[in-house]
Amino acid sequence: MTSSASMLQNPAHSTTAADAAWHIAFCVDNHYFRAMGAMLASMVANNPGRRFVFHVFAFAISDDNARRMRSIEENPNIKVVPHLVAQETFAEFGEMIAKSYYSLSTFTRLIVPATLKDQTDRVLYVDADMLCVGSLEELMGMDLDGTNALVVDDVGWEAPTGRDGRYSVLGLKHPRYFNAGMLYINIPEWEKNKVSEAAIRALVSNPDKLTFNDQDALNIVLDGQARYIPVKWNYIYSMIADLKQGRQTMSPVGDARIIHFAGLVKPWIDWSGHAARELYLRYHTLSAWSDLPLDAAPLNHKEMRVYARFLIKRGDYACGLYWNARFLLTALRRKLRR
Repeated sequence: MTSSASMLQNPAHSTTAADAAWHIAFCVDNHYFRAMGAMLASMVANNPGRRFVFHVFAFAISDDNARRMRSIEENPNIKVVPHLVAQETFAEFGEMIAKSYYSLSTFTRLIVPATLKDQTDRVLYVDADMLCVGSLEELMGMDLDGTNALVVDDVGWEAPTGRDGRYSVLGLKHPRYFNAGMLYINIPEWEKNKVSEAAIRALVSNPDKLTFNDQDALNIVLDGQARYIPVKWNYIYSMIADLKQGRQTMSPVGDARIIHFAGLVKPWIDWSGHAARELYLRYHTLSAWSDLPLDAAPLNHKEMRVYARFLIKRGDYACGLYWNARFLLTALRRKLRR
């Protein structure tokens, strides 16, 4: 693993470790800036008066996305810091990504602590497919002493089989498994224990075993070395589970403060017909990407397959068969390009 300095192609504007602002990190590709914008807007809207420094890590940032990020800084309480990551940084993991639905940008969270260590002692990493629906005061004020990070259990971590039994598959000593979509990182402790370096080693040595890539690797490295906090700070909501049951309304989320729309179906997908779109739109309209429409049709072969199944389940067989054919053709072309 190369140093964080060599990974970054441009320096960030700096903030001191003593800065009272909340430091938030996103790792995105150009397709996820719109989603990030809604999450960013939701955090600001539900924490009025708070100062934020949003760190945006990406392999590439279009001129349009750069312009939109600059416009966010018209709010005097907000600073947006772009971190352009060298393309070759995680090139060795390209094959792992090809076998999953994740983007290579997911690995970028591993360089966040080293990059920010001279700017702040703590950073909240969040995935872009989340929405903040309440105050973060309690979370951001939590004690991080003696732990590498605060984490939340993944969905179904206690079950003995399948993804839900990851702690068993990975041979963890402590029978818990967290979702890495939210990590509240104690940077000095993380760096002292070389967590990112150890995660990289785990990924290199066990590429076939680590189905969930760096999330699996971090669970191995942080086995018994992270502190679990209530699920409300990373409430995983499955839209696809709703749709499979023919339900298009949102189930109650209790006292959730951060809702994580994990899985293939996202709230910015217009064709899903799910009520989560309305929640997403509430914050999308406040974001710097508010002029961009929702996704009217599937954009990749995996979405095409999901859409085809939904249509057939709803009795729209003609459209369902059409999208299934599109899925098969797109998947075949993708396979031939490898």
